[in-house]
Amino acid sequence: MELRYGINPQQREATTAPVASGSRPVRVVNGSPSYINLLDALNSWQLVREASRVLGRPAAASFKHVSPAGAAVAGPVDEVTAGLYGVDRDRVGALTSAYLRARDADPKSSYGDFAAVSRPVDAELAELLSRVVCDGVIAPGFAPGTVATLSAKKRGRFLVMEADESFTPPSHEAREVYGVRLTQQRDDLPISPALLDDVVCGALTPAAAEDLLLGLAVLRYTQSNSVCYVRGGATLGIGAGQQSRVDCTRLAGAKTDTWWLRRHPAVRALAFRPGIRRQDRINWQIRFVEGDLTPDERARLSGALSVPAPDLTDEQRGEWLAELTGVAFASDGALPFRDNVDHAHRHGVTSIAEPGGSIRSTDVEDACREHGITLARTGLRLFHH
Repeated sequence: MELRYGINPQQREATTAPVASGSRPVRVVNGSPSYINLLDALNSWQLVREASRVLGRPAAASFKHVSPAGAAVAGPVDEVTAGLYGVDRDRVGALTSAYLRARDADPKSSYGDFAAVSRPVDAELAELLSRVVCDGVIAPGFAPGTVATLSAKKRGRFLVMEADESFTPPSHEAREVYGVRLTQQRDDLPISPALLDDVVCGALTPAAAEDLLLGLAVLRYTQSNSVCYVRGGATLGIGAGQQSRVDCTRLAGAKTDTWWLRRHPAVRALAFRPGIRRQDRINWQIRFVEGDLTPDERARLSGALSVPAPDLTDEQRGEWLAELTGVAFASDGALPFRDNVDHAHRHGVTSIAEPGGSIRSTDVEDACREHGITLARTGLRLFHH
């Protein structure tokens, strides 16, 4: 398969070939992928396939730069998400609900994403994808007419890829870096409920267990270090690729707060002028929530609104954030210090899954007991690079 270019456009020569002759996990239906497009497609497909398998529901992911911006299984679409994307929340289909919930986790980052779904794309999802800023989609199939709908997007350059559900990957995988080939056994231990059997404190509810399992599936395909916050079958914040785990926890926690604050009545009441694009409305909502507008941003936001909006006060923020609870937190590696638990508690976390095995694991357990957080030790590290 010829690629448009490598990781960067100046890397003009880029190709891909199957490891085993005649055996490909994906095929290009429309468009011409780049190196990163293909990485996004291969990683996101594995994520949604595993999440759907372990939770028994359609799954979706919104990928950017080889990590998910959001992931979710099918479930209720709230009024905020439905309003932004112009769908009837009471009639939206399962597959579309999964993608909407995945995209709404971090809609600023999902601008120009690569979408992945675990079931064949139907007409409803194809219509939604045709009107959002998205660069491509991978799915195990496409309902009649949907490829034509998608292929018309981006002047015919929208990338449509089909995954082969029957494909079995090789037992070992390799990559070459600076003249050195690295080979390792594929990490094929399945994500399963058994990983949550070791509950060292608290009681794990079925809903929390499902959220933690989704979190573990997400982390397996997120650049490490990584953590994620999950609630109701959808990620709220993902922290990826940080050198310090607590920085991942704080970054993902800030995204979780932003997701929740976007539901605040004051944010929902922002009255945008006609003609303001969806993504601009989303970006302004996020900047309004973050509250550190520059003078230029403040002037431009004022121009985008038909009715002036007072800033959210610290008291309003605190009261609203205090209502967020029932959040699950998963970590791809052992929590090295209790500070991760202390920060997670600030963002409504009531259950945690982590491998355990840190020299300060007792401190982590003590922090969970102190905050009333259920702690499950998986014994499984899920680093991904």
